[in-house]
Amino acid sequence: MGNLIKNIKNVLLNRNTVTILAVLAGVIVLWFFYNMTVNNAINPQRVPVATRTITAKEMITSEDFEFVEINNGFLQNANVITNTGQLVGRYVKNETSITKGAMFYQEQVVDRDELKEREQEDLPDGYTIYSLTVNNTSTYANSIYPGDKIDLWLKAEIDGMIVYDEFINSIEVVSVKDSRGANVFDSEESGEPARLYFAVTTEMATYLELIERINGFQAFPVPRNELYTTEGAEVSYSNELLLQLIDSYAGFTPGEAAGQE
Repeated sequence: MGNLIKNIKNVLLNRNTVTILAVLAGVIVLWFFYNMTVNNAINPQRVPVATRTITAKEMITSEDFEFVEINNGFLQNANVITNTGQLVGRYVKNETSITKGAMFYQEQVVDRDELKEREQEDLPDGYTIYSLTVNNTSTYANSIYPGDKIDLWLKAEIDGMIVYDEFINSIEVVSVKDSRGANVFDSEESGEPARLYFAVTTEMATYLELIERINGFQAFPVPRNELYTTEGAEVSYSNELLLQLIDSYAGFTPGEAAGQE
């Protein structure tokens, strides 16, 4: 028995044996962590997906989702809702929709008090909502979105000549609607843009109404870049001479259309 113990000690104290055991231990540790990492990445997790297309401002109920299994590795890089407690009784955000079979992302789901009816909400004193007739071409293939800041240009055909100049700048778009009055960006089933809604002063709204009534006059939206939108400049006229032009063709004295006389 004593010889056996002595032989075991000699083996364990042998430099080659120690090296082999250390390598084996390292391999086992690496395998353990590798296996754990792979399992965490591959091990599927149940997540809710929409059973129907849910449009903007609709409340989400327990009947609006079912579960599928998704790779854990994907969920680590996506802001996906996995807890159904964050869905039931909440709403789909404005200007978006959740298509059938799609997952629910955090930025798409809000509480009821976070929904906004933009058309008459938070308007500064002296401002009103004006809607301009547009189409897919004049909105640059429907590339003007709610929240964008745009300019309005005036085109006027006068005695065979064309006047085309910037009229009002830094206008915030509040919504884009189709011919049925549905928000274009609320659902995939919405039609092409027909009316562009934005906030302007009541005086500006008066001039825009005149432009739509005067034969040969037309206002066009012109989108700008993202920096222009975030700068938040005040809505203002770009060219006072255009006001005089509109007054004259509407049969008013200068300033009369704006109620200055």
